[in-house]
Amino acid sequence: MPLDPQVRELLDRLVVGRPALNTLPVDVGRRAYAESSAKLIPKPQAPLAIEDRAIDGPAGPLRVRIYRPPGGAATKPMVVFFHGGGWVVCDLDTHDAACRRLALGADAVLVSVDYRLAPEHRFPAAPDDCAVATRWAVANAASLGADPGRFVLAGDSAGGNLACAVSLRLRDEDGPRARGQLLVYPVVEHWTAGFPSYAEFADGFGLTRDVMGWFWDHYLGGPLDAAGVAALSPQAAPLRAPDLRGLPPALVLTAECDVLRDEGEAYAARLRDAGVPTTLERCAGMHHGFFNWGGVLDGADRAIARAAGWVRETTR
Repeated sequence: MPLDPQVRELLDRLVVGRPALNTLPVDVGRRAYAESSAKLIPKPQAPLAIEDRAIDGPAGPLRVRIYRPPGGAATKPMVVFFHGGGWVVCDLDTHDAACRRLALGADAVLVSVDYRLAPEHRFPAAPDDCAVATRWAVANAASLGADPGRFVLAGDSAGGNLACAVSLRLRDEDGPRARGQLLVYPVVEHWTAGFPSYAEFADGFGLTRDVMGWFWDHYLGGPLDAAGVAALSPQAAPLRAPDLRGLPPALVLTAECDVLRDEGEAYAARLRDAGVPTTLERCAGMHHGFFNWGGVLDGADRAIARAAGWVRETTR
């Protein structure tokens, strides 16, 4: 399954000859991600009102970044966004360009959540933060220029995992009802589950099998034995949820050349089986992380435009 030539060039520039993330101290890996995002990912040159705030989180102040597109309707739809990074790396800044593009394309207020990271804050700190931030965003939507009845949950990779977890939690706790969930190559199952894409794309495609193991170990507090894996909560591995009925409609975007491809597609299939309106699109030739590279990869531009259009349609 050939990589898109633009992706191959990008990976050759960023990955070849550099130490694997799982061989680095966490703080060094975080700096490397931040530097690549700041230097290489262009930000769209369009007017946006951007504001950082600290809200009350489960364990103290929790940062959010609010993006408001200009003009238009008095109140806009809203996207609550959770960034990827294996629950260990990345932050508001690494995903700033993607959030700008999504907010502009969807003409929606976007609230990006700076949830606590592992290993300093292990599961369930991240989904706890994201659930609280979602409830805050809905409760304060009017003051943000958004309609509280027209919001979607969104995230990429580990952020997609958190969007799934929050969707499940809001359903089970009779929380505010999202119009949809935008899941970009989401993590929905433990890395040892045995999906074929983990073997097909184990190395050489950006995110590796070993790095996913490293992420999971940091998130859960170390390698799990078989009993520990079997006991995983759906808040950590949403594919384990016994019942997906009643969840919001979903757009699931997977990358063709990605260890996470098969589990994301399995989750989409389970959503459909549960009666949840679900659109699954596999992005040909793309690698894990491509969604962040708008303005660099044509495939990323297409995917962001597709996601933005879906948000507009879903929140009418």
